[in-house]
Amino acid sequence: MSDPEETPTFPSGIPIRDALSAPQGRGEVVIITGMSGAGRTQAAGVLEDLGWYVVDNLPPQMIEPLAGMMTPEGGGVHKLAVVVDVRSGEFFRTLMDALTSLRDSGTDHRIVFLDASDAELVRRYEAVRRPHPLQGAGTVLSGIARERALLAELREQADEYVDTSNFSSHELATHMAHVADPNKKDEVTVVVTSFGFKYGAPPDASEVIDVRFLANPYWVDELRHLTGLDPAVADYVMAGGTAEEFIGHYVDALTVSLNGFARQQKHHLAIGVGCTGGKHRSVAITEKLVAALKAKGVRARAAHRDLGRE
Repeated sequence: MSDPEETPTFPSGIPIRDALSAPQGRGEVVIITGMSGAGRTQAAGVLEDLGWYVVDNLPPQMIEPLAGMMTPEGGGVHKLAVVVDVRSGEFFRTLMDALTSLRDSGTDHRIVFLDASDAELVRRYEAVRRPHPLQGAGTVLSGIARERALLAELREQADEYVDTSNFSSHELATHMAHVADPNKKDEVTVVVTSFGFKYGAPPDASEVIDVRFLANPYWVDELRHLTGLDPAVADYVMAGGTAEEFIGHYVDALTVSLNGFARQQKHHLAIGVGCTGGKHRSVAITEKLVAALKAKGVRARAAHRDLGRE
């Protein structure tokens, strides 16, 4: 008997022999296919960014066994995306049989077929200076014609047909995000980090706010040893209305940006809030800013990079 620690496992940690014998139909399976050059790789990348387990250029015979490795709950793989296309050569001819077998096994799946006009596909191939996988000694256009003939039946069975001829990369990403989860609301998670300019701004911050225009609690003896997390410091920073006015205007402007970021499939935004040492003003404003964003329905959280520095 082999050592259990040497038993081959799926990325979830479940032994492959156990996963293969498990019941089918326990997760979501999306099969991405369609014309070469229509955006399959980018579409798969979008799903991968959304947490799907993605396998590219998989022989059709492997779809059902791979789907059988999915786990029902807890850790593991619950969402599987498989890219299947003519690059698999002779294996591709068995795709229809593989899909029938997948359906008969009780595994729910969707087929997403990506397409584009002949002229657009030719333009894309010319731009990258690569041959079409089916053109052989012919032209790119002849390869496209052969591929359309091979994919005709599959296109008719597709659950989702996507013409990417006029799509930008952002539009394709947006469309695929909704294909992955039609009910998912486009949202951006905002992380607001306080810091001290004396230690440098956070390198990953998309936006940096300088709050050194506010009165500095450091120069108040009874506040110097405290931080922006203490109510006395927060009250001092917010006194006079300037900070409150600034936060109000900033949140209003940021809300417009967040809506645009969501449409562009940018799901994370890092904002840095800086003062001199990163202990008083920046901390207080970060906490108030996150609270104001949450009040607007934005997913936001605070972090304080330099709070523990001497």
